[in-house]
Amino acid sequence: MVLKVAVIGAGYVGLTTGACLAHLGHTVICADIDPDKTAMLQSGRIPIHELGLQELVDEGMSSGRLSFVVGSHSAVENCEIAFLCVPTPQGEDGSADLSYIQAAARQIAPHLPHEAIVVNKSTVPVGSTKVVERALGRPDVKVVSNPEFLREGSAVQDFLKPDRVVVGSDDQGAALKVASLYDGLTTRVIITDPASAETIKYAANAFLATKLSFINAIAAICEGVGADIDDVVVGMGSDKRIGENFLRPGPGWGGSCFPKDSRALIKIAEGAGYDFDLLKGVVSVNDQQFDRVAAKVTDAVGGDVRGKTVAVWGLTFKAGTDDLRDSPAVSVVNRLLDRGARVVAFDPTVTQPRPGVPDGIDLAGTEVDACRGADALIVLTEWDQFKWVAPHDVAAVMAGRAVVDGRNLLDRNTWRKAGFTHVGIGR
Repeated sequence: MVLKVAVIGAGYVGLTTGACLAHLGHTVICADIDPDKTAMLQSGRIPIHELGLQELVDEGMSSGRLSFVVGSHSAVENCEIAFLCVPTPQGEDGSADLSYIQAAARQIAPHLPHEAIVVNKSTVPVGSTKVVERALGRPDVKVVSNPEFLREGSAVQDFLKPDRVVVGSDDQGAALKVASLYDGLTTRVIITDPASAETIKYAANAFLATKLSFINAIAAICEGVGADIDDVVVGMGSDKRIGENFLRPGPGWGGSCFPKDSRALIKIAEGAGYDFDLLKGVVSVNDQQFDRVAAKVTDAVGGDVRGKTVAVWGLTFKAGTDDLRDSPAVSVVNRLLDRGARVVAFDPTVTQPRPGVPDGIDLAGTEVDACRGADALIVLTEWDQFKWVAPHDVAAVMAGRAVVDGRNLLDRNTWRKAGFTHVGIGR
């Protein structure tokens, strides 16, 4: 069944959702309040770095199933289902700010067709379907929760080949209609109540963050007892109850979801009368990891980075994206700057200063250029291309020979043979 869909908000989640639903055969209009972004999308260009997304946008626009407009009015006036994909930023107290989603609901309320369905796609606190219902003020319009589980860098694949689709509604008809949007996919569809659907999203992200903090803590123990984290991960991950996913140590976790959602779930738990000490510990371990990685650089250059030049490979929070939001790489860089280091960074998606790039750093055009005159090199994002840089080319331009591999990405034996000291995580 082909449905008419409006997507309010053409950001990361909204654009991916719109392009993928158009690919599945639905007619989709994406609306955004930013006229410059909308003009870019109307010309066929996308504002984010995401594997496979440009091709889906091209396909949707050429087929006529995908279009872009400024403002929500024209997007929703003939729709059957309207997705709310607007930001839910973290408030000062850690809770999610629902002002954007409430404003979007109020804006579309007068223009929605009779008995349309509004879908919360944004990550929202438990009870947000009721908040949207009140903002809409339309008893004929049902509100459904349909949380996203997209990983930046693989969002298209995550949407089209999902582990599950979760739909939460108190109205069975509305839930089934939203579920029918995904009929072309082979996956498990979980239909539940709104509160459970909203909790699933937060619980999943909090558990993944817990695995990452746990393995970083184990890596610290490995360093202390002389164990190798790579072998430990293989041994642990071979247990089917645990699995290897999200057991890769690094400089810490970040991005647009995990930090915000973890703190939001802590606030949700407080509101429900539960002190979520376990999750607080997960967040605390992550903050400690930024300090530990910065300390590795300090130790590598003799105990003081003041006046030293540190080359940094990678600024985005993970490979495959240009997103700097809550990037662990940026958190480590800021700690090095606070300690008095000069930082020269290279990232394939960060070619000039922009929001999120730390003040006071220099940006280089290549990996080798970032290392000119550097006392130490630190790898902070797992871009695959870093593995293929020749150590001898780096040695020819660096002043020092210290490498801190925050992602355990480089071949440590090759770098050591080239005269470098190689310090990894958990090794």
